[in-house]
Amino acid sequence: MSMQSFEKLGQEARALASGTSSKVIPIVPVSNMTQAEGEVARVMQICNACRYCEGFCAVFPAMTRRLEFLKADVNYLANLCHNCGACLHACQYAPPHEFGINIPKAMAEVRGQTYVDYAWPPALGKLYQRNGLTLSLALVAALSLFLVLGAVLQGGGLGALWGADLGANFYSLFPHNLLVSMFAPVFLFVVFALFMGVRRFWKDIKPATSGADVSGAAATEATGDVLRLKYLDGGHGDGCHNEDDAYTLKRRRAHHLTFYGFLLCFAATSVATLYHYVFGLEAPYDLPSLPKILGGVGGVMLSLGTARLWILNRSRHPLHGDAKQKPMDLGFIALLFLVATSGLALWLGRGTPALALLLCLHLGAVMALFVTLPYGKFAHGIFRTAALLRHNTEKRQPNPIGLGAD
Repeated sequence: MSMQSFEKLGQEARALASGTSSKVIPIVPVSNMTQAEGEVARVMQICNACRYCEGFCAVFPAMTRRLEFLKADVNYLANLCHNCGACLHACQYAPPHEFGINIPKAMAEVRGQTYVDYAWPPALGKLYQRNGLTLSLALVAALSLFLVLGAVLQGGGLGALWGADLGANFYSLFPHNLLVSMFAPVFLFVVFALFMGVRRFWKDIKPATSGADVSGAAATEATGDVLRLKYLDGGHGDGCHNEDDAYTLKRRRAHHLTFYGFLLCFAATSVATLYHYVFGLEAPYDLPSLPKILGGVGGVMLSLGTARLWILNRSRHPLHGDAKQKPMDLGFIALLFLVATSGLALWLGRGTPALALLLCLHLGAVMALFVTLPYGKFAHGIFRTAALLRHNTEKRQPNPIGLGAD
């Protein structure tokens, strides 16, 4: 090659770097990938060359096992991401750098897309993603009003809503069998919808993550990662980021309060079901019964955790995620908070004239939460658990691009 050719190539390279080149560089599209998925593939290629953040979380070790990032790889990595923000604050190529590397935002956009792509039925996923907060509150209001009207019709007038003599027993207003007939179908629908979604997700990502079956060791480690929220520690134990560069454990603690508070409330309902059908002990239960202890402690934890998550979400750095998902995130937090606080209020107000109204509000909030579970942040927890299972399975297999690999 002549010296003139070298000089010409050098001039073209400088022009491309400065953005003044008139040349059009063709971009070969990746089939079946959306713009958001393409962005994750782009930033992962750059991060794979840098690897500064390799010890931050599970995403980066998983990234290093790949030379290219196809649709299944991108969906897997996006749901493996815990959105801690550490990589954004550590990245030398983050905005305003011309590379514009923003892993939390890119991953969040794809995660939101997976909630829709794997939702069953798909139409409900699209509706909730666009109008999460409004839809959540509207559902609570509509379902509570429905229950209020049912109480009025059953009780023979408005007197059934305030001051009715229910003997501190809400089954006097809504019999046990009626509540079971209302909530059991919804619960079964939620379980089935979540199963259908995660089943499709698993089927898509399994071939991209070694294809090996989950071993007992991998399942145990993944369970520990989920229960400890391991990857919200920033990779070093000091926590992740929220509104600025400071490390904080606030998000991890708020998630723990919410997660374990929810589990305790679910355990309270499960134990009460056993009491009723196995031991013949009918509600209401009083202290020191196990359902009341579990429900009371769980309700307080869930209230505190969701209140803290709401504050942290509202103050979160705008580059940490996808702003379009804020309504969906806040809708889920609001529903959990309403379920917890209305449940506690129902317990405290059981012997007051407000019992019927409090019961309608609580049941409406619970029903709204159940209906929306498969289409938002709860589904995000299910998909992340599946991704962690695949990660802990994949990392136990030989590295396909290690030394000596083809």
